[in-house]
Amino acid sequence: MKRDPIFYKLFQQSPSALFQLLKTPPSNADAYRFDCVAVKEPKFEIDGIFLPPATDKSGIVYFCETRFEKDEMLYEKFFAESHLYFYRNCKKFSDWQAVVIYSSKSVEQSNVYPHRSYLNGGQVHRVYLDELGDIRKLPIWVAVMGLTTLSETVAPTEARYLLERSRQEPEVSSGAVLEVVTSIMVYKFEQLSREDIDAMLGATIKETQVYQEAREEGQELQAVNLIARLLKKRFGQEISEEMRARIESLPLSTLDSLSEDLLDFSSLADLQPWLDTR
Repeated sequence: MKRDPIFYKLFQQSPSALFQLLKTPPSNADAYRFDCVAVKEPKFEIDGIFLPPATDKSGIVYFCETRFEKDEMLYEKFFAESHLYFYRNCKKFSDWQAVVIYSSKSVEQSNVYPHRSYLNGGQVHRVYLDELGDIRKLPIWVAVMGLTTLSETVAPTEARYLLERSRQEPEVSSGAVLEVVTSIMVYKFEQLSREDIDAMLGATIKETQVYQEAREEGQELQAVNLIARLLKKRFGQEISEEMRARIESLPLSTLDSLSEDLLDFSSLADLQPWLDTR
């Protein structure tokens, strides 16, 4: 199940949801802006950065990482990314803090000793979603986060509850909640058809953006795999990882064109100029 896109959508809809996880959120939490950046040299990707208002010259920048699978180098990478970003932007902020959101303690990095000063010093906040309690008692966006950790037997009931609750809370966009909840259910139940997901949620999701993205994502992967097989069969060799990465970045319509044009290639070398023109 892909969680990064889910939390990206969630924090886009409600940046303040992050601060509902903290015991001492900033006083101007509602004014923070969510962003996602890539830091080059080498390329680092930070799951989320929460920026204080531009008018707040003494504001604190918050770094966020979500983790649902164990990564034994997570803290090394996360702190390197965060420090590099802060180094390049330190004049804009007075301080930094970090929030690491885990599905459970079991997926946290085993060796935390080298990072004890951060982890135990109040600058880094660790959140374990499976320990938040009954999602029906949580703020709605925090409850949506908790939905990602529920079992397949429980998730449908709680998803329907959250959709109904979103329609009863005037300050919450029910459409935004539907979009994120649908993301979770589509990825959690990848084996189900559109009609099955519709019936499960009691709502029609076929026109939602997330459903179309998920279906297109699956179609693109199938197209990339097909192109790789056709090239190997035609020229007797695998394409390089770099070349495959370039192909994976193409939209579905261009992948369709490539699957036809490659039949006219005289050698695998023809692939490079074809990609250079796209």
